[in-house]
Amino acid sequence: MTTGNGSDASHDQARRFRDAALPLLDDVYTLARYLLRNAADAEDAVQECYLRALRHFDTYRGPEIRPWLFAILRNVPLWQEPPPTPESEILHERDADTVRRLVAALPEPFREAIVLREINELSYREIADVVGAPVGTVMSRLARARCMLRQAWIVAEEEEGLPT
Repeated sequence: MTTGNGSDASHDQARRFRDAALPLLDDVYTLARYLLRNAADAEDAVQECYLRALRHFDTYRGPEIRPWLFAILRNVPLWQEPPPTPESEILHERDADTVRRLVAALPEPFREAIVLREINELSYREIADVVGAPVGTVMSRLARARCMLRQAWIVAEEEEGLPT
C-alpha cells in the first residue's frame, strides 16, 4: 500500500542507493585519501560526495556506479579551498593588521564612509542616509578614501619591504 505522497518511491530510491553505493565506500575513501592527503579532509569529501550522489541518484543512468561516484568525489576535492599554510596565514594576518591600521588613520568622514561601505556593505544611498549627506558626497568620500588607502598601502609596503 502506498501513501500517495511519494514516500514509498523515496524509500525505494534510498534503498537502491544504499545497496549500490555503500559497498564502494572504502574505495571512494581510498581515492579521497590519495587526492587530499589528509584523513579528516578525505572523510569530509566522501561525506559530501555521498550526499551529492544521493541527491542526484534519480538522474544516474549508468551501468557502473563506481566511476560515477569517483567523478563526484573528484569534483568535490577540486572545488575545495586548499588549506592555508602557516606562511599564508601569517601574511593574511599581517595584511589585515595593516589594512585596519590604515583605515584607522583615515580622517573621520573617509574612515566612516569606507567602513560603512566595505565592512558593513551598505549601499551608497544607505550610507547617505546614515551620515546625512548627499549620495554624491558619499561617492566622493569613498573615492578619496580608496585613493588614500592605496597611497598609504604603497608607503607601508616600502617601509616594511613588502612585495607589491
